[in-house]
Amino acid sequence: MFIDEVAVEVRAGHGGSGMCAFRREKYVPKGGPSGGDGGRGGSIHVVGDGQLWTLLDYTYHRRWIAKDGAHGGPNQETGKSAADINLPVPLGTEVRDADSGEYLGEVVKSGDLLLVAKAGRGGLGNQHFATPTHQAPHEFQPGEDGQHRRIKLTLKLIADVGLLGEPNAGKSTLLATVTAARPKIAAYPFTTLEPNLGVVPLSRHRTFVIADIPGIIEGAHAGKGLGLQFLRHVERTRILVLMVPLDAPDLAASFAMLREEAQRFSPVLAAKPHCVAFTKADLVPGDEVPDLPETPGAFAQFVISSVSHRGLDGFQEALWRRLAKERAKAEATPSSHLP
Repeated sequence: MFIDEVAVEVRAGHGGSGMCAFRREKYVPKGGPSGGDGGRGGSIHVVGDGQLWTLLDYTYHRRWIAKDGAHGGPNQETGKSAADINLPVPLGTEVRDADSGEYLGEVVKSGDLLLVAKAGRGGLGNQHFATPTHQAPHEFQPGEDGQHRRIKLTLKLIADVGLLGEPNAGKSTLLATVTAARPKIAAYPFTTLEPNLGVVPLSRHRTFVIADIPGIIEGAHAGKGLGLQFLRHVERTRILVLMVPLDAPDLAASFAMLREEAQRFSPVLAAKPHCVAFTKADLVPGDEVPDLPETPGAFAQFVISSVSHRGLDGFQEALWRRLAKERAKAEATPSSHLP
């Protein structure tokens, strides 16, 4: 089951209290303050794990509580600090405060660590309050409370190329043809019910990742069909491929609808470099090239067939060349959130 959004409760550990104590040593008649400090509580972090692809585990375990730090002891003994808790999530997970909507951060690389609940600091023992004029202090500090909040985890898959198209535009067939992925393919709409990823292998050990999401229909940005639920997964892609089947009643209208839905869902998504792939070229006799509509803003047009493999080699090489340009731009822009 593909789960890409879930809310969980996290509570960091409280700090241990400092202690009020006095030395009782032989041959030290007056002793002195010796209360130890409390230990720090356990913090809670979200950590990126490249082996995970879904947030399914967090639908069963929605409450995470770190242990409290131990109280300080006599003889200046510091209480033991509690262990932190790390919550592994798939790469591309965005974290927000579930109640306020505050953006807390995101993890895009394996090992990325994001603090989501800060532990309470341990309190000071009475040894810290001694002064020349106050040599027997009874003051000590209680431990600080750990942070307690609900966080919302939202997965946005990280891929190089995102496929956008109406139901039965040939997205899953293309993914199955050029990668080792095996998405469900059938002759009826909405066979794709969750995003699929595939790695495209090219010569000279070159690869890139394609994401296929459920079909987009008119009104997807407003919640129609399955597109709204999964459009977030192509927000992280470097380029988009708008797929228009050659058996569509109006090619220009299909292209315009996809651009409109992307724009209404997210201006960031609509601003991504995109090309247009006119699919199902096997329906066109021989090598005949159909009359294609203009596609304003697209950096290229392709006529392809996943069944006959027509145009696929040039299509994949063109995507690679464009990806190389986009990667170079990202490396030159430190603020880019893409890896």
